[in-house]
Amino acid sequence: MSIRQAILISGSRNPHGQTARAAEAFLDGLKTAGVGCESFFLPSMMIERCRQCDEKGWGQCHAEDRCSIRDDFAGLVAKIKACDLVVFANPVYFGDLSESMRAFLDRLRRTCRQEKGRAGIATKHAVGICVAGGGGGGAPACMVSMERFLATCGFDVLDLIPVRRQNLDLKVELLRATGRWIATHPPVV
Repeated sequence: MSIRQAILISGSRNPHGQTARAAEAFLDGLKTAGVGCESFFLPSMMIERCRQCDEKGWGQCHAEDRCSIRDDFAGLVAKIKACDLVVFANPVYFGDLSESMRAFLDRLRRTCRQEKGRAGIATKHAVGICVAGGGGGGAPACMVSMERFLATCGFDVLDLIPVRRQNLDLKVELLRATGRWIATHPPVV
């Protein structure tokens, strides 16, 4: 299966910061190989936290494989299902996912608990990029958290790439090459 369309889901508020720079390098590699790309910045979207709707802490996500909250979540899930590759880019806060990324992935994994909810997501190719500022030590721990979320949803995780501000210049080149390589070497499911 070749990759024709990819989307970027970013948990960063800054469209010109370190996370954006890393993600854009990966997308540049994809675009060089002819892949269409679209970007979504979670902090600028209406994505509410999970409400744990019923007394057992679930709701329609458990019974019907969909979320009852009316916001941008369902539209973004439709974009995921329509593309060939999802790139999750996340700024590392306290060694973990950003609040906006966690809110989105919390809801996504709840809707993916049953087969109907996983349809169109299970085996979907994904790449995770976690960019740590400050001392940069939190990127590996953040990758573990992201991998757990993506695996729970059923994604085929092609790569998890930790980045720290101290190696960003080097990683930008590697991310560009990785995007180009993934686009020109179609993953086998």
